[in-house]
Amino acid sequence: MTATAEKLNTPRVRQFSVFLQNKVGALLDVVKLLNEKNIVVLAVSIVDSSESAIGRLIVSDPELAAELFHKHDISFGECDMVLVELNEGACDLACVLAALLMAEVNVFFSYPLLTRPRGLAVLALHLDDNECATNVLRGEGFATLAQGDISR
Repeated sequence: MTATAEKLNTPRVRQFSVFLQNKVGALLDVVKLLNEKNIVVLAVSIVDSSESAIGRLIVSDPELAAELFHKHDISFGECDMVLVELNEGACDLACVLAALLMAEVNVFFSYPLLTRPRGLAVLALHLDDNECATNVLRGEGFATLAQGDISR
């Protein structure tokens, strides 16, 4: 965790953006590699182009996943995400977005988790100001999750 995140108690969840060749089975190969080390893909989003694709992944063990990607020469990038629980499921989406608008925080992209930690729907958000967003969302009564909340 960065010194700033530790100081402010901002939860950190790492997302990997993995380069995938635009061929059948490319994502499966990455998922199988992770599964061989008992790393679970908790969220996935694919951005496709004619030549390649980028797989956005949130996993149960980001440190081990990064080691595997390096070891197997898989090109990847990382960014921090804000994970917010939706107590009322999809009905809470408008409230989350309104809170972010109120704080003037931009949403770059978003996708749901495949798992339901604590039995609730969770939305992963890539934002321009995680610290501000986390504070505003918590102030509006939303819980934000850290890596320890979603990992086994």
